[in-house]
Amino acid sequence: MIAVVLVGGEGTRLRPLTLDEPKPVLPIGGVPFLSLLLDRLAAAGVTRVIFSCGYLPERLRVGIGTPPPGVEVEVVVEDEPLGTAGAIRFAAAGRVDGPFLALNGDVLGDADFGALVRAHAAAGATASIGLTPVDDPTRFGVVVCDQDGNVERFVEKPPNADGLGPAPWWVNAGAYVLDPSVLDLVPADRMVSIEREVFPLLVGNGLIACQAEGYWRDIGTLESYLAANADAIGGQLHTRLGGSPTALLVDPTATVAAAAQLIAPVSIGAGAEIAEGATIGPDAVIGAASRVGANSVVRNAVLLDGAEVAAEATIERSVVGRGATVGERSSLLDSALGTGEIVGSDQALNDERRPH
Repeated sequence: MIAVVLVGGEGTRLRPLTLDEPKPVLPIGGVPFLSLLLDRLAAAGVTRVIFSCGYLPERLRVGIGTPPPGVEVEVVVEDEPLGTAGAIRFAAAGRVDGPFLALNGDVLGDADFGALVRAHAAAGATASIGLTPVDDPTRFGVVVCDQDGNVERFVEKPPNADGLGPAPWWVNAGAYVLDPSVLDLVPADRMVSIEREVFPLLVGNGLIACQAEGYWRDIGTLESYLAANADAIGGQLHTRLGGSPTALLVDPTATVAAAAQLIAPVSIGAGAEIAEGATIGPDAVIGAASRVGANSVVRNAVLLDGAEVAAEATIERSVVGRGATVGERSSLLDSALGTGEIVGSDQALNDERRPH
């Protein structure tokens, strides 16, 4: 089984974190997101993963890390944006000779990809769409199916639930199984959306959907990225992290002062240092080699590797980038600092990224 993973976007909603790092390799619970995705693909029997990339490909290659045993990884680079269908065609053409998985590379989840593959094979489908349930259909494209799972129509961000049946409503989860014949429906000379241009052509012609109840979250905004980290260490989804609501995931090489307070769930990476009187958590991820000063507070926040928070600072609902620094008595609320950025002492930054 081959999987094509779309990782071409620039992650503009997560800037400045993504100015020098592709969104799919940002860490979740201290582990690159794509490493967690590769775990899921390996569990589904995938042996080759092709990443279709158009942004910072070298950083992507490095950030993927070591794939699971038995999984081969290849990165192909788009010269220009091709859209979802175009990127799939670019990566898969000439490399697949049977049904293959195609995935959006910015969705954290734990639904079984293998179940989608088996449903596709059992139905003899041309294309299969994984679905996830939502309570508010107005924010998504709803997929309407008959009782046998055949897709009947797509309703893009409806103003209300009229005519959609009872909750929950089922939306595209960004995971597909495609027959190679689907690639023939994708023009090669322009951007093409698989959701808006290709799937509608297949309604009534072998397009099915498979409902899955597992965890699902797009990690494309600061709020959702923070929530994904909290959920991962809090055990809201199944990952190698071993998270739980009471988890204190402290690397044995980290140093935590006796008078520091850890409020679960918390993750503290290798070589990190937590000083006397600091309060870490809940929902805090401290990256490798990061430092948190005396009497500082870090909650509902992520410190990337090598970040430094000085004494008596407060970090809340925020991300401190790799090697970035927050000075003494400063606060960072609803914000993100990019790689190496520095906030001086006695500053207060909010989501507008201005001192106040």
